[in-house]
Amino acid sequence: MAPWTADQLPNLTGKTVVITGAGAGIGLVTTRELGRAGAHVVLAVRDAGKARRAVSGMRGDFEIRHLDVSDLDSVREFARTFPGDLDILINNAGVMDIPAARTAQGLDLQTATNYFGPFLLTNLLLPRITDRVVTVSSQLHRFGKLALDDLDWRTRTYNGLAVYESSKLAVVLFSLELQRRLTAAGSHVRSVVAHPGVARTGLVSHSPLGFVNRLPFLVQDAERGALPLLYAATQDVPGNAYVGPDGLFSFTGYPLVRRPSRAGQDPAVARNLWQATEALIS
Repeated sequence: MAPWTADQLPNLTGKTVVITGAGAGIGLVTTRELGRAGAHVVLAVRDAGKARRAVSGMRGDFEIRHLDVSDLDSVREFARTFPGDLDILINNAGVMDIPAARTAQGLDLQTATNYFGPFLLTNLLLPRITDRVVTVSSQLHRFGKLALDDLDWRTRTYNGLAVYESSKLAVVLFSLELQRRLTAAGSHVRSVVAHPGVARTGLVSHSPLGFVNRLPFLVQDAERGALPLLYAATQDVPGNAYVGPDGLFSFTGYPLVRRPSRAGQDPAVARNLWQATEALIS
């Protein structure tokens, strides 16, 4: 079977897609391709001017709305003012291995960006989502360790990479529990996880792992890295599918439905994580 590429996207005319972190990297590539396929794409971004410049000249129906996914007040305002329904939500915005910092609500900035914000945004928009939620994780979730009594890194020693890994494990478990709840409610909406493999973007600019961008045999460009997101957002995949590149260790390649870590498939932990998250951010 020939590998799946963006040329195989279906006609998305009449579909509305919201994508966070859409102004650069794999988010911008995903935005461009969804627009090319006919979707109305809402770029939910911190820097509207940067996003406007990024899509200037692109063919497509684009709308730019302000959202700082790390700021829960911004998330609530985005959801409150978003008009009408949407078909697909892509939780793409993320940061990696950044120095310790706190948000306006006093939450760990990295966890808020990668997990708390997407959790809240999804739940607030869910009554208006008609097709699916795609949340971006990472193969590094396989090294993540959760502490349900310290999701916000107040008692544990902060380590930027460990925080990233745990936030991406939380995303995988979030999808598992979200899909359980959707199925129990008789909803046809799907929750799907995608990861880009090792993509050459600015994500690792703060991390010692940035050296991987100089290793062509381990890394692929943003064009290829966006393919799992596009596949997860548009193809007939099962609920809670985990979509990533098909190459060795899922570092590079074309989209394929794979399996997350064993820790990411624990339904009891997923339920407890959901409850702990609700208690923390409510």
